[in-house]
Amino acid sequence: MKSGFVSLVGRPNVGKSTLLNQIIGKKVAITSNKPQTTRNMIQGIYNEEGFQIVFVDTPGIHKPSHKLGNYLNRQAYYSINDVDIILFLVDASETLGGGDQYIIKKLKEIEKPVILVMNKIDKFSKEALLEKMNKYKDLYPFHEIVPVSALKNDNVKTLISVIKNYLPDSIAYYDSNQITNKPYEFTIAEIVREKVFELTEQEVPHSLTCVVESIEQRKESYHIHVAIIVDRESLKKIIIGSRGNKIKEIGIRARKELETLLNKKVYLETFVKTIPKWRDKEKYLMEFGFRDFE
Repeated sequence: MKSGFVSLVGRPNVGKSTLLNQIIGKKVAITSNKPQTTRNMIQGIYNEEGFQIVFVDTPGIHKPSHKLGNYLNRQAYYSINDVDIILFLVDASETLGGGDQYIIKKLKEIEKPVILVMNKIDKFSKEALLEKMNKYKDLYPFHEIVPVSALKNDNVKTLISVIKNYLPDSIAYYDSNQITNKPYEFTIAEIVREKVFELTEQEVPHSLTCVVESIEQRKESYHIHVAIIVDRESLKKIIIGSRGNKIKEIGIRARKELETLLNKKVYLETFVKTIPKWRDKEKYLMEFGFRDFE
């Protein structure tokens, strides 16, 4: 048995959660085209005969503008220092910028294997990829460089094979049938949040979170209440929509996915609650699950 913890780090919206879902083979982290979708460290557990790899999906490292942003960065930095291997994920279709260089600077402060994962290779030629690889090689002595397309599942198996070469441990941390460390309540809230992302514009996602207020399991069904928390009344109106049409569609999409996840009939009630400046208030950050580390 070989095992270990592997952190996925990178700027927001480079495809970390999409890659994690492809590796695990099931949806353990929500995805969207909005930056900073991931707000918690989510562990996805990859099991294969003789191997267990615990992947840690982290929030994108960014310049914070509120206490929640500081918390998200602390999660990412914590994961860098507390794992065995680091996957530094970059969007290879974009120009190497200050955000990537900032993360590389952080990586220089630690001593552990760092694998550069160049994502979204389906968007450009091999010649352009080689040119980008050389630019990153000049900045940091990566142990390996693996190009992938997380969305199209291209070269992901190769990445797993490369990771196996650096696994340090010989014990299983989780049962072989477990795929994530998060409880159902967390996943339910995240699925609702994902559906809000799908149906709203850029300004809305950063200002909201979702919380399961109650969940009742019956013999053949679940009855679930989820609060969508926003920081302004104007956003509440956007999410509810004209005559409640938007929040109704959010509920329909979330319910369908939850019934697949829970394998039972789901009765889902969603409602929007306004809490001004919740992202800057420790009380609400703690209440909504954004807790610091020991």
